[in-house]
Amino acid sequence: MSPLPFPAATVTNIITALAGLGTASFGLVDATKAAGGGVSRIGLGDIKQVLLPLYGPSASKTDRTTPFTYASVLENLRANWMNGTNLGDQKAIAKTLIKLHLTAATAPELAAATGVDPVELAAIANSINQAITLTPQQADIFGRFDLALTSVFDQAYQRADQRYRNVAKLLAGLFSIVIAFLAGYLYCLKQGGEYPSTLAAYVQNSFCWICVLAGGLATPIAPVAKDLTSAIAAGTNVVQKFTKS
Repeated sequence: MSPLPFPAATVTNIITALAGLGTASFGLVDATKAAGGGVSRIGLGDIKQVLLPLYGPSASKTDRTTPFTYASVLENLRANWMNGTNLGDQKAIAKTLIKLHLTAATAPELAAATGVDPVELAAIANSINQAITLTPQQADIFGRFDLALTSVFDQAYQRADQRYRNVAKLLAGLFSIVIAFLAGYLYCLKQGGEYPSTLAAYVQNSFCWICVLAGGLATPIAPVAKDLTSAIAAGTNVVQKFTKS
């Protein structure tokens, strides 16, 4: 397999090509969201896994009579997750919805899931609903309840985010390698002459595997786009807050 007479490429051209390939592969990963959410649905299972115990076995997957039922809260969290809302804001929203769900009737399930006393939590729920000031002991228990919710949702969202990133990187890698492979083959067909004219000949040529390697090298570039998008969104939010203040 003799080397093909491809024109020499500068380091700048190579870096630019890899960056473009990484961006293209991320674009394809992002395009999967058009099919029922696609890759953006990855990680929702981790969130559902910690939400269900907070509602207990009686949780209904269809009851949306109030914004605080299991089905309504799950739909809210799903919408925020798939839309890419800031992770810290998502955790705060989840905690707030669960706290608003707290009543004397729901206290046993919430207490069991967070490790606090169910009787005390029911009494706290009654006091909150009647606008009665909590006693120091109740305030301490409610504080532990709040910390437990923080821990539960922090674990869920961190695991969900890591799972999403892993799958996004894997998909971006696959897309990147396929694009590089096909682009190299089409380039050979266009050039003709000494270049491989069949797929079998192309696969046997070292240039094919150089293209595959380029696709692999471009893979780490693709997920950066998601980070930049999140950073820009967070930065815009901070600027807006300062503008309003």
